Amino acid sequence: MTAAVVTGAGSALPAALDQEAAWDGFFARHYEGVRAAERIFMGAGVRRRHAVANPIDEDLSGWGTGARMARFIQEALPLGKQAVAGALDAAGLAPGDVGLFAVATCTGYATPGLDIRLASDLGMPAGLQRLLVGHMGCYAAIPGLAAVGDFVTARSRPAVLLCCELTSLHVQPAQRDLEQVVAHALFSDAAAAVVVEPGAGRGHRLAGIVARTDASTADHMTWDVTDLGFRMGLSPKVPDVLSRHVGDVVDELLSAAGLRSEDVAGWAVHPGGPRIIDVVRDELGLREEQVAASRRVLAEHGNCSSATVLLVLQELADVDGPIVAMAFGPGLTLYAALLLPV
Repeated sequence: MTAAVVTGAGSALPAALDQEAAWDGFFARHYEGVRAAERIFMGAGVRRRHAVANPIDEDLSGWGTGARMARFIQEALPLGKQAVAGALDAAGLAPGDVGLFAVATCTGYATPGLDIRLASDLGMPAGLQRLLVGHMGCYAAIPGLAAVGDFVTARSRPAVLLCCELTSLHVQPAQRDLEQVVAHALFSDAAAAVVVEPGAGRGHRLAGIVARTDASTADHMTWDVTDLGFRMGLSPKVPDVLSRHVGDVVDELLSAAGLRSEDVAGWAVHPGGPRIIDVVRDELGLREEQVAASRRVLAEHGNCSSATVLLVLQELADVDGPIVAMAFGPGLTLYAALLLPV
């Protein structure tokens, strides 16, 4: 069977936004009278993040969803193009070499979509196959990677996965709702892409995918389409649910490859928030330095939804050994991938 190998990665970030400046310049007023709001912002593990719509300069909280979607396409196209071009350059491929282009996003929609517009803009072939992965949330990169990996293995053609998320377009009207405060303290914008090639002699091959959904906790994390953008629901119980399942998921992933936890050289944990990282570290018995890449991404970029785990993988680009990537999102769903060096 032809191996599906990740051979290149690229990313693109809009302008940086300091966390304290975001609080002082907008959210302190937005959440005036909500006593815990400042503590949540300062305790989110985020020093800075990135935003196509800086709330200090423009308040989108009263915008309708149609206006936000139009802005998404305007902002996502250059970011997506930069991320994909960077990944192709890193892999040494031209746009015409790509057989499948997959795009994952839960923050913006249009038809024709990013997949069609970017493929045309980048010069990908007219016979290109395309896949749009929509509204899966923070874990979408890993099922997206599974899909492009299956294509590469079955068709022996290269594929590209782009995750592009612009959460700053979904700032919500002021409400005395701590779930909204947490979401606004954590979420950020980014585009990240990877190239997957058949049988390449460099990079990391996709060696396994494991998924687990606990449908009994489906209400713990939601992403609702409203007339004023998309609204996050985020229960404080999410880390507790994660703690019940993450060990079994990783055991299943590693045992299928004849590996143990101590064999893993790199851990790409989706930094959904500081407590999420803590739970994964503690349940898997990891040392703090083993989740340092996730802490760095959270601190420097915030939670960029589906793009975030790809940013963590870029932090681990020089790791020579097995890598476990994992992400979590609505469902409540856990996804994990095993990447082995070739």
